Parts: sequence; structure tokens; C-alpha cells
Amino acid sequence: MGLINSLKKAFTKPYKTVSVAEAKDLLSSGAALIDVRSAQEWRSGRAPQAKHIPLDRLQTGTPGINKNRAVIAMCQSGVRSASAARLLASQGYEAYSLRGGMGAWRSAGEPVR
Repeated sequence: MGLINSLKKAFTKPYKTVSVAEAKDLLSSGAALIDVRSAQEWRSGRAPQAKHIPLDRLQTGTPGINKNRAVIAMCQSGVRSASAARLLASQGYEAYSLRGGMGAWRSAGEPVR
């Protein structure tokens, strides 16, 4: 049993992937939304409640992210946000990755500024 449990733990993601609807529920419960895209992508349109922390900056520290709140990472498609969520989870955050990123956010009709 020890080997099976060790394998499960090794292959289990330390974060959850959420849909836009699930992210909205988390946000209404007090979660923080961080956008890990580049500055150019950020300027092209962003979720109004998102805080901009590019992935490369997040890899050197977690400035201004409250550990007592869930954190949802968002990127353009969901790949970088998965890396960000994995990183945050490894540091003790309750972390989520937004499935489909800004593309899904826009497709769901959510506000973008």
C-alpha cells in the first residue's frame, strides 16, 4: 500500500483546475485572481478584478498575495496558470488554475477592460 500511495501522491496535482463559472464562485467567496501573462498581454485586456503578477515575477516571490485566501491563476490559455498554481500550491496557497484562461473568460461573456 505504501508504494501505491506514494505513486498517487507523485501524480496528483497539488492544485485544482476550475471553469470560469467555478472561478466566479470562488471570487464571490473572497478568492484572489492573479493574471500571470506578460505586460503586453495584460494591456490587451484583463479581468477587472485581476492583479497582474507575470509568471517570471511570481517565480521569484509572491508579492501581495494573501496566504489566507484562495488564489486563482489566469493566463491566456491555461498553460502558464497551471505552472503558477503548482508553484503557489507548493508554497502553501490554496491554488487554482483557470481552465482556458482569458480565452474562456471572454467566451463566457465575462467583463474585460
